Amino acid sequence: MSRHSAPHWPVWLVLIGAIALVSLPLPGFMTPFRPPWAAIAIIYWVMMWPRVFGVGSAWIIGLLLDVMQGELLGQNALALSVISYLTLRFHLQIRIFPLWQLTMTVFALLSINAFILFWIDGVAGNPPAGFARWTQVLVGGILWPPVMAIMDRIRERIENRSSTFYVPR
Repeated sequence: MSRHSAPHWPVWLVLIGAIALVSLPLPGFMTPFRPPWAAIAIIYWVMMWPRVFGVGSAWIIGLLLDVMQGELLGQNALALSVISYLTLRFHLQIRIFPLWQLTMTVFALLSINAFILFWIDGVAGNPPAGFARWTQVLVGGILWPPVMAIMDRIRERIENRSSTFYVPR
């Protein structure tokens, strides 16, 4: 089954799950180390299914993230749209990188995401998030290889199943 005829709802479920993970309350000492799950998921799905998920999908996820977190409306939408565009623009080159180079590219994309959020906070007059914004980038880069492996398995299951995503036993 090609990716164009594969069902899209499992991917949207993963993206909604990423928003839920970002919004999940954590103890105070762990908050600075929360990975940017939504950005990681957007980078992966835009890189692997560029004709299905793109800047518009990133914008929708970003707006949902803004509403869920109560932040400036459009802040995450803009940041995710920019990294989605960069991923979309270079997806053919990025996909063939070895894992270490792909991880460094994702780290750079997450850094761009964090910088855009930092810049918007500065323009809006919000207090800076401090080192927490940048530790999230580091944790996201470290978690990219296992998260990519998990999402590869999900993508392979989607592409190799019928349109109902049912697994007969």
